[in-house]
Amino acid sequence: MRYTLKQLAYFVATAEAGSITAAARALHISQPSISAAIAQLEATFGLELFIRHHAQGLGLTPTGQRLLAEARSLLAQARDFHDGAIELAEGVAGEIDVGCFITFAPMVIPGLLRAMRQEHPEIRVRLHELHIEGLLEGLREGRFDLALTYDLNIAADMTFEPLADVQLHVMLAADHPFADRNAIALRDLIDEPFVLLALPGSRDYFLSLFYGLSLQPQVAHESPSFEMVRGLVANGYGYSVMHSRPVNDIALDGMRLVYRPVADPLRPTRLGLLRRSDLRERRIAGLFAALCRNWFDPRAPFDGDV
Repeated sequence: MRYTLKQLAYFVATAEAGSITAAARALHISQPSISAAIAQLEATFGLELFIRHHAQGLGLTPTGQRLLAEARSLLAQARDFHDGAIELAEGVAGEIDVGCFITFAPMVIPGLLRAMRQEHPEIRVRLHELHIEGLLEGLREGRFDLALTYDLNIAADMTFEPLADVQLHVMLAADHPFADRNAIALRDLIDEPFVLLALPGSRDYFLSLFYGLSLQPQVAHESPSFEMVRGLVANGYGYSVMHSRPVNDIALDGMRLVYRPVADPLRPTRLGLLRRSDLRERRIAGLFAALCRNWFDPRAPFDGDV
């Protein structure tokens, strides 16, 4: 075999970074080392993997795109082999890549990582915070072992394991006239400005909640930032709807918020583990999944207070 796993790793890193300079920085190695590895791969296979753009870095050729998926798969298998060998020699050890939906990751992941370190100190968890589309892409490309997310837009090639029901809340400024209600129907707010969380996947989902009730929200502001949405609502620029509820009902600028359950009869949303259906689960991934099952209380709705 005239190529090495290291060369494949350098190729994948360069493809993901978009330039040799960025890949070298991410891997903490020299640029000539990466250039030499890519040149050796291209010579070995007789293929051109990248299109060189003088001012815009590198772009994959169609052949390079196909080889990238194969390289990722081969590197994942090599990692599984490595982790299995370590387990035989030393017990449970290795690395696991976990994706997490970006809005609730800060409320869930730090505690999970602490518990994982206490139970399995030899296992290193690498975290990837993304929106739902990014999580699906990462799982399909083999970059994550599993992902913590909501049961939204789950494709046929994925398996979702529910862990907890999630309460949908209306988010209001603390001085809003409806702030003292126990629950709020979306229809009661429909003429007010709506602040929309505009993450890929999430944006269409939140709008669909209104459309399913034959309502047309008055979108006044959109932002992909969870904290920006909270800040705009807290300062009176509109209301929003959200599953993720931090324990602290104060925006980053110190303005107060209130969260009230949505009174409308909507489809229950669940938080859980997402995996590729066609992959065998690694042992250390199974240990992380078992920790997640114990972490979430299936008898109580998840509202960010964990």
